[in-house]
Amino acid sequence: MLKKHYPIIIEQDSDGVFIVECPVFRGCRSYGHTMSEALENIREAVELCIEDEQIHEEISTTFIGVRDLEVVLS
Repeated sequence: MLKKHYPIIIEQDSDGVFIVECPVFRGCRSYGHTMSEALENIREAVELCIEDEQIHEEISTTFIGVRDLEVVLS
């Protein structure tokens, strides 16, 4: 079985909900009320994105990376 790793971004909102995103796929986001639930949900979302990408291979993009951006606030 082939395994592949994908980066995810995890945030927590003011209500304690975990927001997760996989930047490799456009619009691949989910959430959960616990970390475990959020990770399970994003895994499912990534699997669906992979299926969709296999169907539409001609429009796939390549993940480059995640960087930190500094913005000066006045």
